[in-house]
Amino acid sequence: MAPRRSAEDRREEITGIALRHFAEGGYHGTSTEAIAREAGISQPYLFRLFRTKRDLFLACADRCYANVAKVFADAVAAAPDETPLEAMGRAYEEQLLPNRHMLLFQMQSYATNEPEIRAHVRAGFVELVRTVSAMAGFTPEEAWSFFAYGMLLNVTTALDFPREAWE
Repeated sequence: MAPRRSAEDRREEITGIALRHFAEGGYHGTSTEAIAREAGISQPYLFRLFRTKRDLFLACADRCYANVAKVFADAVAAAPDETPLEAMGRAYEEQLLPNRHMLLFQMQSYATNEPEIRAHVRAGFVELVRTVSAMAGFTPEEAWSFFAYGMLLNVTTALDFPREAWE
């Protein structure tokens, strides 16, 4: 018999599954029943772990921001001979852009009409900008330029737009 997993382990697993579903279907187009089914749990158990669908979506948003911050922090730490901007830019292209579900989830989270979700996502984005700015020593203008270019890369990647077409 396999050992029982903790509720925290299950939350992590389910957040990964949910992130993929939300990336593909958005908040309103995603069924918690489908998420529970893929996770091999009942819908009531899903709602014991995450009180509401909104709470599950917010957990996915938090995971997404934590992932981006970790990728950037790891890149800066691993490349002492590069500027933080160079290290983070390389990590963005090599590690973040290829993760299509994470990328599409970000796009879905930015486009929501749910005020509570929008406020949470906005606060998470502001915190990410602050974290990255502190890590890189960015001025506010440099931070916004870095993130603006990142958003352009997100959009072109989401559209499968060939990079050669705009170089």
